[in-house]
Amino acid sequence: MRTILLLAAFLAASAVDSAALAAAPGTKIPRLPSGKPDFSGIWQTTSAADFDLEPHSARKDAQPGPGIVEGDVIPYLPAALERKKKNFDSRLTADPRVKCWTLGTPRGVYYPEPFQILQRDRDLTLVFQFGNSVRTIHTNGTRHPIETDNEFWLGDSRGRWDGDTLVVDVTDFNDETWLDRAGNFHSTKLHVVERWTFLDPDTLEYAATLEDPDVFSRPWKINVILNRHREKNFQLIEDYCYTLDYDQYYPEPTTNAAEPEATDRAAAVRPASP
Repeated sequence: MRTILLLAAFLAASAVDSAALAAAPGTKIPRLPSGKPDFSGIWQTTSAADFDLEPHSARKDAQPGPGIVEGDVIPYLPAALERKKKNFDSRLTADPRVKCWTLGTPRGVYYPEPFQILQRDRDLTLVFQFGNSVRTIHTNGTRHPIETDNEFWLGDSRGRWDGDTLVVDVTDFNDETWLDRAGNFHSTKLHVVERWTFLDPDTLEYAATLEDPDVFSRPWKINVILNRHREKNFQLIEDYCYTLDYDQYYPEPTTNAAEPEATDRAAAVRPASP
């Protein structure tokens, strides 16, 4: 009970009206030559959302967090809620993340590793450190593919501008990804609408509405803050965790191991003493 009361107090203290966070008029933000906001940079959240989108206390495999779901509870259909509970029970082995699979959308945005945005007028390219997955958000007025049976790991993303906010419509998902480590999931009918907005030059507000008629009883929203990495020489580092199991078969040569070989080769070509 004490843990619940503390969590409730934390939630109340941390609740912030997202409208109040919007960048103040006149705030200078990065822009492309065309005048559109330029989201280029390396970004990362400090939230505990990937451990569980909903409010949660500490457990052995997760730090506590207030959640990022508007209203705190994901509105599951009854059968889907039972599946979510089974996912939670098997999360240490069933989470696609531990299999090193692509994180999916929107999970890649609030996963606790950085991602980089490269932007031009016609599109944004998002490169995620985890698995080096690459997602393209088209902003050139093109629409989703006509075929309705496409199933992509990251969905198909089409963006438009609403003032200085980038609104992205994402469809055509597969059902192989989870939304977090707690077993929250979706089907191929997932539909995500994202809103990317500068709060200041080094802070983004990421909001998304998720709907899936096979899993959720109604649309629901998440909101998370992203911070720009400004450390000197900061860059993405390859995180191909799916290759780790093969390291034993492809060991990296060490300096000490290479030196005897070099010595032997030199001896082989050295002229004999008269």
